[in-house]
Amino acid sequence: MSRVLVTGATGFVGRHVLDPLLRAGHEVHAVARRPADGDPRVTWHAADLLEGDPDVVGEIEPELLLHLAWYAEHGRFWSSPQNLNWVEASLRLLRAFAGAGGRRAVLAGTCAEYDWSTGVDAYDEASAPVRPVTLYGAAKHGLHTVAAAYAAQAGFELAWGRIFFLYGPGEAPERLVPAVARSLLAGEPAETTSGTQVRDFLHVSDVAAAFAALLDSDVRGPVNVGSGEPVRIADVVQLLGEVAGRPDLLRLGALPTREGEPERIVASVRRLREEVGWAPRIGLREGLQDTVARLRDR
Repeated sequence: MSRVLVTGATGFVGRHVLDPLLRAGHEVHAVARRPADGDPRVTWHAADLLEGDPDVVGEIEPELLLHLAWYAEHGRFWSSPQNLNWVEASLRLLRAFAGAGGRRAVLAGTCAEYDWSTGVDAYDEASAPVRPVTLYGAAKHGLHTVAAAYAAQAGFELAWGRIFFLYGPGEAPERLVPAVARSLLAGEPAETTSGTQVRDFLHVSDVAAAFAALLDSDVRGPVNVGSGEPVRIADVVQLLGEVAGRPDLLRLGALPTREGEPERIVASVRRLREEVGWAPRIGLREGLQDTVARLRDR
């Protein structure tokens, strides 16, 4: 049994990753500003990583670190100066982890680190250019660059999971899937763009399971966390209409597409499948049914 420290444990991905870690036999310690009531097998610690040195790391002495905490307010995280604060906090965390004798760390990155203007069929970790155009993407990429060099120097393993387009229960209500689903369930028109953009969608439970598998592997460096399946946004919207039973309320094309919106963002998942040995278990229709059902039950 390895002792694992999870940051951002009450966040969108963090709340879903605790169970797969427990099922893998780990001793799980979760850090959050406001610890949650949940599985008694998880040891919770109240800590704010933005408030100076993370003393909690020295108290726990984790062998493994899964760092998911970051500023994620919908619409604002792309350009918020909070990204800089999280770079600083993450580097403090890694120093404390190395000082406590940590063996392996996995951090959450983003597909926004890639150059989205290339129009490649699938973004491969080894060949796709990394050229972020947002502060969020640049902060993540900068952290990865420094963290990888520091890990090599300090003597611990580091892997970097680049998340593509996740969805599922607990998602911010303003985002595509919950926004459309809520409108349909309320009997109101759901207005979207034409939805010709192609994206790579993965249910949040699968994202969490992928991070748990990556943590338990010996793979280092960047690993795309996605489905590898290209799906038009319009197809996602139409599926939502079907599973909610209100396709008549869909208004595809009612909103303009944002200027400069990339046409295609899809992950190459070779490393995730072949090296980590993990593949998704939740199909898109099943994942959307789950999301709509949970929203309906609220």
